[in-house]
Amino acid sequence: MSATIALIATDAQKDKLVAFVRRYQPVFARFRLVATAGTGDRLAAATGLEVQRYLPRDQGGDVQLGAEIAGGAVQAVLYWRNPNQQPDPTAELLLRLCDLHDVPLVPNPGAAELILESLARKRQAYLIFNPVAGQGNPEEDLMIIRELLGPHFNLKVHLTTLEVGAEQLAKEAIARLADLVIAAGGVGTVSAVAGCLMESDIPLGIIPRGTANAFVVALGITGPVTPIRSACRVILGGQTQQVDAARCNGKPMILLAGIGFEAEAVEKASREFKAQWGALAYLIAGWNQLREQEALFTAELIVQSKTYPVKAQAITVANAAPPTSVLAQGMGEVPFDDGLLDITVATAEGTFQAVTAMLSTLGATLLRQGTTHPNISHLRTDRIQIVAEPPQKVVLDSELIGMTPIEVECLPNALTVLVPEK
Repeated sequence: MSATIALIATDAQKDKLVAFVRRYQPVFARFRLVATAGTGDRLAAATGLEVQRYLPRDQGGDVQLGAEIAGGAVQAVLYWRNPNQQPDPTAELLLRLCDLHDVPLVPNPGAAELILESLARKRQAYLIFNPVAGQGNPEEDLMIIRELLGPHFNLKVHLTTLEVGAEQLAKEAIARLADLVIAAGGVGTVSAVAGCLMESDIPLGIIPRGTANAFVVALGITGPVTPIRSACRVILGGQTQQVDAARCNGKPMILLAGIGFEAEAVEKASREFKAQWGALAYLIAGWNQLREQEALFTAELIVQSKTYPVKAQAITVANAAPPTSVLAQGMGEVPFDDGLLDITVATAEGTFQAVTAMLSTLGATLLRQGTTHPNISHLRTDRIQIVAEPPQKVVLDSELIGMTPIEVECLPNALTVLVPEK
């Protein structure tokens, strides 16, 4: 539920309240607004702001607003009535609820200015939370996040659903002038949110709740298993860093695109398989694919108008990659802020060659230097096109997106991410 401001005014005060909201419209636009019917109609018509309207005050609208206060979502109640009017049941009800739940009840424009000034200074954070990501308890995770971040931000929580995805929620956050957008979920959720924030000034906070949490590991933000509290501490620290991003066939890419082996392995690691085995699901699926995949496919790599024909078992185009993404490590490491893509081509035939090639790239990762294994080749470029015959499946940031051909372009320093303080 988004942070909320409740608005109530008697007939004689409605014009004054409407004028006040128009004056501070940029601040009010950052909040969810609720009002009784008459006040809400006037505010929506005069300002164009979205206002959730309840029943008229004399038909129970004040009780509905009281339920909002008791529910804990309301940041402030603006209740303007005639100065000479005696306290009525509505005022007594709202005053009691505000006292019980420590919510300021604001009776006039002077007091309202002070409250809005305080709210305007509080940074606006949008939390986009995927409740089905990973293996944790989503209710417990969300409770911890609220407890840690709620006192420091005007925290608006939005849960992804089948109908409303992370991308739509991120666009909504940008339109609401968010100061910070936080993605809590797996790589798919983080990638969708990052895609909207690319080339903007809005920082991305990450609370990894996925199976592998590859992006935060690739950036060195945290280890493969990230406690929620640790991720929240990084966000509260406020340290930002600009990193590269990319687009693959027009889709946002923060990690890598895999063709051939990796795409087939990701397809084998179903949601049910990951729920049962966690991060081991990728290892098991990869081993099964290794035993099944024998034939190489033919591909053309088009770089700076030059075409390079190859025969491959797997091709990986990486913007960033953790050490566990072995097939991306042909150069020994994948810098995430050099303005270049890392392309690794594996040409192994048979299980033995494939295993030795993977061990070689793993060793290259540990030593941070390129492998010299004969079945591994690599290059760096800012843009590449890949055509395969027969067409091959493509996985983009752990999600299958279709078949080759693909075109990938690096976007240098396109994304601002919250990282641990140095």
